[in-house]
Parts: sequence; C-alpha cells; structure tokens
Amino acid sequence: MSTKTDTTYDVVVFGATSFVGQILTNYLFATYGIGKEVRWAIGGRSESKLSTLKQSLGKGAGDLPMVVADASDESALKTMCDQTRVVISTVGPYALYGEPLVKTCAETGTDYCDLTGEVQWIRKMVETYEDKAKASGARIVHCCGFDSIPSDMGVWFLQEQAEATFGAPCQDVRMRVKVAKGEFSGGTVASMMNVAKEAAADPKLRKELANPFSICPPDHRSKTRQPSLKGAEYDRDFDVWLAPFVMGAINTRIVHRSNALQNARYGKEFTYDEAMMTGRGVKGRLAAYAITGALGGFFTASAFKPSRWVVEKFVPKPGEGPSPEAQKNGFYDLRFVGKTADGKTIKTKVTGDRDPGYGSTGKMLGEAGMSLAFDVEGDKQGGFWTPSSLLDGKLFDRLTTKAGLTFELLETS
Repeated sequence: MSTKTDTTYDVVVFGATSFVGQILTNYLFATYGIGKEVRWAIGGRSESKLSTLKQSLGKGAGDLPMVVADASDESALKTMCDQTRVVISTVGPYALYGEPLVKTCAETGTDYCDLTGEVQWIRKMVETYEDKAKASGARIVHCCGFDSIPSDMGVWFLQEQAEATFGAPCQDVRMRVKVAKGEFSGGTVASMMNVAKEAAADPKLRKELANPFSICPPDHRSKTRQPSLKGAEYDRDFDVWLAPFVMGAINTRIVHRSNALQNARYGKEFTYDEAMMTGRGVKGRLAAYAITGALGGFFTASAFKPSRWVVEKFVPKPGEGPSPEAQKNGFYDLRFVGKTADGKTIKTKVTGDRDPGYGSTGKMLGEAGMSLAFDVEGDKQGGFWTPSSLLDGKLFDRLTTKAGLTFELLETS
C-alpha cells in the first residue's frame, strides 16, 4: 500500500488524453469500473479533452472524476498529488515534459509510475530527486510499459525458476525477441529522436549511454565485460541470426538496476543482453544486416537537424497510433536463456496478447499503477525502484491474470 492515507483517489491517470493514456483509461474503466473498489480519476491540461474522453467511454463513465493540471504547473501538480496515493503518467517525451511531476511526487510522498524509456532522463531524476523520495516515502517506478516490464519481469521469472530448479540464479541471461507484431508509438519515436539529438551534442551523454550500469547505484559494477550486440550476429543458443533490438538499451539497464536493488540477487558478475531474431540461413542473415543498417541510419539521421526533419515526415507523431483492431491483432513472443555459474541452462518464454507499444503497454502500465496502490509492502521505502525489485510476485500475478502476459518454463538442462 501507499504510505499516504486520507486521499480522495487511489490512482490518477495523468496525460489521460494522450494516445496511450486513452488506451489506459479504457482499460481501467473496463477492468475496474467507476465507484467500485478502486477510486481513480483522469488528469490532464485540457478540461474539454478530458470531458470528451470521459464521454467516449460510454455508459457508466459519467461519475469518473477529472483533475485539470498542466505538466509544467507545479502548483497544480501539487494539488493533484495531494489528492491521490498514486500517479500514472503518460506525458512524454519525459525528458521534455516529465520532471515537474516527478519532483512534485518526490516532495509530496506520492507513488508514481510511467512508461519512459529515456535512460538519460531516468539517471537525472534519480540523481536529483532520490533523496527527496526517500525522505517523503514516494516510490517512483519508471519503465512500466513494453520497455521494460517484459524484460525485467521476464528475467525475474527466469531467476525464480532457476533458483527453484538449480538452487542458484543464472549468472548470464540473454533475451531474444522471436516475434513482435505492432507499430512503434509516436511518443516512443519522439523520445528516441530526442535521445539521439541530445547525444550528438553531448560527448558525456554518449559515454553514459554506453554504460550498462548508468542507472545503478555507484557501488554496483561488474568486472565482467557486458555483451552488447552492435551488428548482425549468429546465435548458437537459438540457432538463428540476430540484429540489435532497439529497446535493449533501456531494458538492459533496468534489469541491472533490478539486480542492484535486490542486493545483487542475480550475482555481482551478472551479464545480460537483448537482440532480435531475424531467422535462419541466408534470409535470416540478410534481414539481420538490413535491420542493423536501418537502425543505424535512423539514429544518425535523428541526430542532426536537416536529416531529422526528413525522418519526422515518415514516422508516427506523438498522439498517433494504430486502430483498436490493429492493437488487438498485435502480439509478441520473447525468449530467454539463462546459464548458471556451473553451466546449467534454463530457457523461458514471455508473451503478450496485444501489440507491444500500445495495447499491451496500456494494460501493463495500468496494473503497475494498481500494484503500487494496493500491493506494495509497508517496508518498501521511498526511492527510485524498478518493476521487479518493488512489485515482484504481486505484479507477476496481475500481469498473468489481467494484462494478457504469459510466462512459461520451456526447458532445463
């Protein structure tokens, strides 16, 4: 449970009229209703847009409360935070718009979660506000969408299975995206382009982005070189060609922070990486090189103003996204392989029943917020957490019973 008591709401969805915010609002309305066991509200800067969203929900949504606040208005944000135990934020790119709300939550003891994947911004928030969050009791959890819940909870599940089967965690874990059907969110693309722009102008940031422990506590480091796929490569564990996975940059760092916050539960020399499967044979190899080239071209073009203008013409804008039918038809299948220090191997699988960036992300983010509101033990202190380190098995139960995720043990050897 949240450390706050006597609030009007359990949860406020802030940025409810954004594309993902609308998906999240529809999910919460369908799952939890209005005026039942969960007291929740929608929030944003436009009262008229909030009213339109509420009307779109249909019968029974008339009593859904609205909270009007602008992401840059700290006074309005404080008024909102004073009314709730948890804020779920979809207001991105977070590096541009997210800091005032994190600051306000840290100061008021309000628990918070979001779906950012902006590692440089997360590091800044931790460095700037962790002491305040610890003092106030605010539990702040970034990366509660496709980046990085399937990866973070996928590793947590694999390690639970390894400890139960082998009596020890896996020292090395690799995640491979077998298939992911869906579109990139416009907000995700905008965030990625903003990171490329910032990195091009800041050598220090480029160095930080290359550090897999960049958001870990300063004393958590490894002497073992971390794997990091830069181009096409053949994977003997899965007998397929690989290409870099664009979300790997944030997911690996969240997994390492989870390990650190659990007192190096996975081992002090734990290694982790992610990649995309592109298939076998010549076709798989060519696809791996093509994806590698496309990713490199995107980040290079995004870094500089003239070419960034061209890229912006062809990518989805924040607030744009696929139809509800396309979201429903999307899915993903992630495979994990872990190896213990003495050579034992375990393989697991994580799937989601909607497209990664929208339908599934909306459900995962909603359940992360509900878990923050109702599941967290009182001894979990304020500070910046990760999904698995704070919410662990309670979030796992919500993901599998409500959010359409499956976690499966495939084999051990």
